[in-house]
Amino acid sequence: MLLSKNLKFLRSSVQMTQAELAEKLGLQRTMISAYEDGRSEPKLSTLGLIAELFQTSVDELLYHDIPALGRKVQQSKQIKVLAITVDREDREQIPMVPQKASAGYLNGFADPEFVENLPQFSLPNLSNHVTYRAFELSGDSMLPLVPGTVVIGSYVEQLHEIKSGKTYVLVTITEGVVYKRVFNYLEENGKLFLVSDNDHYKPYEVKGEDVLEIWEAKAYISTDFPSPKDKAQPASLEDISKMILDLKSEILKLKS
Repeated sequence: MLLSKNLKFLRSSVQMTQAELAEKLGLQRTMISAYEDGRSEPKLSTLGLIAELFQTSVDELLYHDIPALGRKVQQSKQIKVLAITVDREDREQIPMVPQKASAGYLNGFADPEFVENLPQFSLPNLSNHVTYRAFELSGDSMLPLVPGTVVIGSYVEQLHEIKSGKTYVLVTITEGVVYKRVFNYLEENGKLFLVSDNDHYKPYEVKGEDVLEIWEAKAYISTDFPSPKDKAQPASLEDISKMILDLKSEILKLKS
């Protein structure tokens, strides 16, 4: 079991002393010291209190190496309550987030008034039972989709629905609004691995708890018609797998 290691890490991460934790649990400080040293194990009821206090699960406390692998994500938890807009006939519209509005979207994505003031449109051949949002791309990290392309995504309610290898628009605390190919490692280490189709950009990780919204790419609108002579091609899954292995190798080298 990893309880002693995890408990000490979680307590330290919120700058809580052993005495403060003991007071919250109704225990003596020496008991917390014994738990963290592995000299004693708490009762099941105390384990439940510890899990609730640190917003985790008993299973994670006991068997998941939190300091090494990071926090797991509560897979049943919805990301956010979604703000939507409808037309006069009560049909849901597709709000578009232009490049210039991306920064403001981080603060206003859950505000119905903010969403209502975004440009709105509708498209045929899309399901009427799904909520969509459109995002204007900036940069060339997802070639052959060029800057100015509008990606239309369907709302993903729960993080565990993310399918490795598919492309998504993510709204995150750390990276803002990004469009990437996503690999789901939430069960293993609580993180998502984000990969650009343009291999000039290095992959990187995002913690599950930092994701505010996620939209699975379903369509795109572009005034740029790809040419057969264009050399820029999206990376294959084999290339992406190699990139991931190379990155993991670099991380292991840094740790050692």
